[in-house]
Amino acid sequence: MRDWPVKSSMIMRKPILSLSSVAVFAAAVLTNTLLADDWLAGMKEGKPAFQSMGPLAFGPDGILFVGDSKSAQVIAVVTGDIKAASADKPLKVKAINEKIAGLLGVTADQVLIDDLAVNPISRNAYLAVSRGRGPEANPVLVKVTGSGTPELVNLDKVKHSVAKLPNAPEDKVSGQGRWARNQRMEAITDIAFFQDRLLIAGLSNEEFASKFRAIPFPFKTVESGTSVEIYHGAHGKFETRSPVRTFVPFNIGNEPHLIAAYTCTPLVQFPVKQLKSGAKVKGKTIAELGNRNRPIDMVVYEKDGKEYLLLANSSRGIMKIEAAQIDDAPSIEAKVSDKEGVTYDTIEDWKGINQLDLFGRSQALVLRSDGEDVLALESLALP
Repeated sequence: MRDWPVKSSMIMRKPILSLSSVAVFAAAVLTNTLLADDWLAGMKEGKPAFQSMGPLAFGPDGILFVGDSKSAQVIAVVTGDIKAASADKPLKVKAINEKIAGLLGVTADQVLIDDLAVNPISRNAYLAVSRGRGPEANPVLVKVTGSGTPELVNLDKVKHSVAKLPNAPEDKVSGQGRWARNQRMEAITDIAFFQDRLLIAGLSNEEFASKFRAIPFPFKTVESGTSVEIYHGAHGKFETRSPVRTFVPFNIGNEPHLIAAYTCTPLVQFPVKQLKSGAKVKGKTIAELGNRNRPIDMVVYEKDGKEYLLLANSSRGIMKIEAAQIDDAPSIEAKVSDKEGVTYDTIEDWKGINQLDLFGRSQALVLRSDGEDVLALESLALP
């Protein structure tokens, strides 16, 4: 597995990946109790004010970061879930959406599961859930332990801190019919904890709308972030208003980068050192993975001595990309056909995957559909 840097010494080890994909980083952090206290600096106890719950990512000591696009904020919540899992036990929960609906007192069609994150210490799964649909939906946080029984996470009195995002898109619906869209709901499209910072992808209200923000943690101040531009080979043009859909930190040539996937489906790399407030950065497009597709989740893992990216998609299945290709991948700088750049294998037997995260060293935890609006939460051996 990839090693995590220890904040107290700020050592950056090779290689690196996003916290949503880590299963073993906890040992390095939990060995230093003074450091554990540092993570809680500035937190207050009470009930966080959520208007929505979207992207989730775990940080050190069981701290869960929850993206709230509706309020244009990220809230760090101390879960207290720091008992290490004893073994890599499989998990399979059939009809998880129906079980959550029963827990919330509604029917299954009134439950939306917006994101999944696995606590790398306990291997408990956390789900960002909407109770109801539309603007009146209520966000709730659900935990699923090894028993497979979902339970509500009580947020009435928890330690937490808030990072408010400046220059968020206006909260209004524009367009009509299938083109109707509220860009506020894309203020936060993905998050990951890296080293001592929370990385946030999403949109702003600026001309260069696509943003990466690197917010030091514990939260103190939040700056304007970095505007990012990419060349979309399938469209044959540069784009500044398309948001990153999912990303992971990844070492390229001993230097940390972000590997980001966009709708329709460019794969782009950005040097982390360029993520400075007010900067404008042009990414390097290393692949076009296919049009009419929206990437969902991406994780990094090691198997048989090789490292891979595993990318879940809305319409092109699960892509397995050998990471060794990335180091020397050429830049796509001219219009291309449907696919170009780094290659991938499709994992044919992973069907209906809606969410994806690592689940220990050798498994992934997925939220998958049977095609009839019934969802299962299931661990699968990494391909």
